[in-house]
Amino acid sequence: MHTPHTDSPPRPPQRRPATLSTGVLALCSALLLALVAVEWSPLLALDGDISRTTHRWAVAEPPLTRTARILTDWVWDPWTMRVLCGVAAVLLIRRYADRWTALWLVLTVAVATAVQQGVKAALDRARPVWPDPVDSAHYAAFPSGHAMTATVVCGLLLWLLRRHGVGRGLWRAALATAVVSVTGVGLTRVWLGVHWPTDVLGGWLFGALMVTAAVAVHQHRHPSAPA
Repeated sequence: MHTPHTDSPPRPPQRRPATLSTGVLALCSALLLALVAVEWSPLLALDGDISRTTHRWAVAEPPLTRTARILTDWVWDPWTMRVLCGVAAVLLIRRYADRWTALWLVLTVAVATAVQQGVKAALDRARPVWPDPVDSAHYAAFPSGHAMTATVVCGLLLWLLRRHGVGRGLWRAALATAVVSVTGVGLTRVWLGVHWPTDVLGGWLFGALMVTAAVAVHQHRHPSAPA
C-alpha cells in the first residue's frame, strides 16, 4: 500500500552567530566585572606587575611615550571615534538613504558611552598612581573608555562595510586599521600608566558585547543582513 508523503516538521531556526556571540561575551564581561569588583588578589597582582613594568619603560623612553600620548589623545581619542561614527551615519543617509541604520549606528555608540559611564560610576575603581607619572586621566578606571569606544566604533563600521559588500582590498585595509587601532589604543592606555590592563580588557569585552548585541538587533529588523 502506498504511504502518502508527509512533510517533515519544520526545523527550528538556527540561532544567529551575533546572538550566540552576545551570550558568550556577556558571560566573559560579567565574570571580569565580578573579579574586579571583589578585588580578586591574583588579578590585582597581575595588574600591578604589568603596570609597574610598563611604567618603567614609559619613563625610560620619552620619545615613545610622547608618541603614545599623541595617538591616544588625538588619533584614537573617543571623540575622534565618535566623529568618525557621525561621518559614517551621514554617508549612510546620503549614499544609501538608510536612515534607520544611521540612527542605529549613532544610538549604539551613545548607549555604549552610557553603559561605560554607568559601570565606571558603579565600580569606582581607582586608577594607577605613580610618583613620576607620564600622563594623567580623570574619573574611574574600569572599563577603559578609549578601548571600549574604539572597539564599538571599529566593530560597527567593519560590519557595515561587510554588509555593503566592499571590495577585498578596502576590506583588508579597514580590518588592519581596526585591529591596529583597537589594540593600539589599549596598549597606549597601559603604557601611559592611566589604566590597569584589566581596565583595557574590560573595555574590549564590553565594546565587543555592544557590537554583537547591536548587530543582533539589526538582524532582527533586517533578517537578510549578513552575520
